[in-house]
Parts: sequence; structure tokens; C-alpha cells
Amino acid sequence: MSYQVLARKWRPRDFTELVGQEHVQRALVNALDNDRLHHAYLFTGTRGVGKTTIARIFAKSLNCEEGVSSKPCGKCSACEEINEGRFVDLIEVDAASRTKVEDTRELLENVQYAPTRGRYKVYLIDEVHMLSQHSFNALLKTLEEPPPHVKFLLATTDPQKLLVTILSRCLQFNLKSLTVPQITTQLETILKQENIEYEDAAVRQLAFSASGSMRDALSLLDQAIAFGNGSVHEAEVRSMLGSIDRDVVYRLLTALSQADAALLMEEVARADSFAPDYAMLLADIVSVLQRVAVAQTLPDAVDDSQGDRDAVLSLAAALSAEDVQLYYQIALLGRRDLPLSPEPRGGFEMVMLRMLAFRPAAAEQTGVPAASTSATAMKQTPATPVRQASRKTPAAAAAPLSSEDSDWSAIIASLSLKGMAREMSLNCAFHGIEGDVVNLSLDPAHGHLLGKARVEQLEQALSGHYQRTVSVRIDAGKQLETETPAARKTREIQERQRKAEQSIDEDENIRALQDAFGGSVAQDSIRPRD
Repeated sequence: MSYQVLARKWRPRDFTELVGQEHVQRALVNALDNDRLHHAYLFTGTRGVGKTTIARIFAKSLNCEEGVSSKPCGKCSACEEINEGRFVDLIEVDAASRTKVEDTRELLENVQYAPTRGRYKVYLIDEVHMLSQHSFNALLKTLEEPPPHVKFLLATTDPQKLLVTILSRCLQFNLKSLTVPQITTQLETILKQENIEYEDAAVRQLAFSASGSMRDALSLLDQAIAFGNGSVHEAEVRSMLGSIDRDVVYRLLTALSQADAALLMEEVARADSFAPDYAMLLADIVSVLQRVAVAQTLPDAVDDSQGDRDAVLSLAAALSAEDVQLYYQIALLGRRDLPLSPEPRGGFEMVMLRMLAFRPAAAEQTGVPAASTSATAMKQTPATPVRQASRKTPAAAAAPLSSEDSDWSAIIASLSLKGMAREMSLNCAFHGIEGDVVNLSLDPAHGHLLGKARVEQLEQALSGHYQRTVSVRIDAGKQLETETPAARKTREIQERQRKAEQSIDEDENIRALQDAFGGSVAQDSIRPRD
């Protein structure tokens, strides 16, 4: 008997074998079990997520000799013929190859006739968006009022191209891309059933490369088994896919966290020795940075499905939130622009050096304003004023705690706070010190910034500032009577803007131009000089 590829051998035969798509499965099962059947169904989604498979299971459920139900027997002649693709009353049409209106009319001429073998005559039209305009028009009337013995099952990867009149006549089910854990679990199940030796990391790599498609994952698995001569190992899978070990990604990001340009170039050279796909390497970097950002916000939400939880948490501690967001944006844009580079490695090196050069922390150390497009980085003031504020603090740092030490803006400027902890502090008003307790109140409009980890960061920074252990008490439940540093900065910006607009309105030359040419000033274009 000839070999059967895994994508066909392991195609689900009933709804219980489906992976993912629980929302579609539940609706169809309820419809079948309660005899609430529509005449037309549309299944949408990317390739390899189960559109045609679900349509075939549905057709089997309709025509099983034991009756209409969500659990076809799989043993009767109707079920076996549908499984083998030879059931006369299941008419499968590839719309991509039958786009002419004559093809559609010929197809619909037989709709009026009763089924030959089954209970229903089922038309399964794949890639229905490929039909021509005239073919759609020929289909519309039949689709709206088909004979009771006919069901239409339409499948498409591009529902945007379908006419609204077609969509309105169908029950629409949008199939989701499968997650990496879902694909990984199914691949491991198949490998165990097939008695094939495998490594967990290799299976995860295959699942990740499938991009949400189970069919692509099974095709890659077939290829990996052949490449590995009957086994699936990580090194061989990476070689087959042209990818490299994720440890390289972590070493690159570690070098960035240490701001070590020499080490960074060494790691790039080491990665180049594997002849990697640099676009895929940047995709891996983007993926890891996303996990690091999650770890910085919700550490408990980071799972170990990819075997890298400890490495992710380590990077989350080593990198600031601003750096992670900036690196993510640079890597994303760099991957898009990589094909424009004369040489892939050179383009990749420039992306990594751009991350190093545009780090907000690096800018503060050199006294140059951070050249970042991120909102948080743009809010930071140039490093020179911060240095001036920090020069005022040594005397205050050695002094005991005082209710007189109330220049909260200057204190924040002297601290090494970053990210959300700094934002929280800027939106707090200072209410004095009692013993070793700093009393603050948080603007209610920014209550979402309050968090245990951020309070601990502030306490640690203030303890260093005062050279003794202090705690912080923050009241977030009442309206503020004292202006916060953030509110003061906003007010000052608004005042400068108002003065700029006033100076334009009062400028005699501008008035003369308006009178002469009937012009007007675009208020949104006015900006203060500073």
C-alpha cells in the first residue's frame, strides 16, 4: 500500500477530532442535533485551518444512514464514500478552476433533481471568491431559495471579495488560526501514534513555522521526518527550515541589554556562520520581545510552552520597558525594510546597531536627547536638565527626612525611575513625610498606573535618594488639591501654546497678509518656539 501523507491520514473524520474552532463546532453540533439547519453556510479563514474538513464532516452528518446528527457513524456506505471522496451527492467544486458563468449554470441545472444516494445533495464550493461576477449572479437566486434537499457549503480565504448579497444569504463562520500550543499538542499526538522519535523543541519549532495552519504543520512534519530519516530532532528541523537556535536571539538581546557593541557584533558574526534567514531571525526577535513585554507587565502570564520562560523573565528584568517597546518597533520595521538592503547581513547589523544607538538610556548617559519615536521616550526631557537637577541632590540626599523637602519634581528627576513607575510618580502629588513614610496621592485619572511592583520600585529609588529605608503611602481615592508634576508640565505646555497663538493673532504683519489676501491662520500649525 502506498504511503499516505499525514495531512490526509490525520484529517478529522468527525467533530470530536477537530483541533481548535470550538465556536464553529458548537454551533454546527447544536444545529444538527436540534434539526435547525440552514440552507447555506460560509466558512472563512486562512489556509489549512479546517474549512473544507468541517464542510465534509457536516456533509457526512447530513447523509449518515443512521440519521442526521453531529456524530456520524463513520461505518455506513455514505460515510465511507464521503471519506474516500466518491459520494455522488457531495459535489465538490474548485471555484478557482470553474470561474465561467457557463460552468456555474451547468452546475445549478442539476439542483432541482433529488439526491441519488443520500438524504441531501450537498454543494461544496471551495475558494468561492474566485467566481466571476456573472457566476455570482447565476448563483444568487438558487442560493436564496434552494430546494429542501439541497445544502450549500461555501469556503473562502478572502471573504472581502464576496458580494454582500452572497454574505446575506449564508450563515458565516470565521475559522481562527491555530495557536502554537494547539498545533504542538496535535503534532505530538500524531508522532506518538506513528511511533516516531522526536524532541519537544523540534515540534515547537515546526508549530511556530506553520503560522497557524494545521495543514502546513503536518506538511512540515512530513518533511522533517523524511529529512531526519524517521525521527524529528531540533538541530535537523532548524537546518531544514533555515532557522537558528533561539539561544542566538537571547544572546543578541543580552548584548543589547548590556549596551555592549563589541559583543553584539560578535553575536551577529556567530549567527552568520549558520547562514540564517535574517528575516526569520528578526521575526524570532520580535516574538521574544513580545513575550518579554508581557513578562514585564504580567510575569505570571508567561508560560513555558516554548521552553524559554526563564530566559524571557531574565530579559524582562535586564531591559527597561521603554527599551523593549523601542526594540520591538525597530525590529518590526527592519524586517519590512530588509529586502531593500544590498546585503542581508549588513541590513540585519544596521537594525541591531539602530537599537543600540537609539536606546533612551544611552541618550541620557551621553547628554543627548533620546531619538525615539515611542511616546514614553518622547516624554523624557533631554538629559542636561536632569543632570542639573541631580547636582542639587547630594546635599539633600544626606539630610534627614523633612516636610520641607517638597520639591517633588526635582526629586523624581534625580531618581533612576523609568517606564510605568516613573509615569506613576509624575502623576502623584506630594503631601509631606511622616517618620519614614512618604505620603503621596495619585491623580484618579491615572489610577491604572498604581501597582505593587511600581510602588516597590519607587520605594527603592527613594531609599537610595534619602540614604535610608523609606516606605511610600499612595492615596488613589480622592481628587487632588495639589498639582502633580505631570499636570504642571501639561499646564505649562498649554500656556506656551496659548501665548504662541496669541502672538500670532497680534502680529501686525500676519494681519496685513490676511487682509490683503483674505487668508486665515491654521491654528493646528502653531507651535511654541521652545
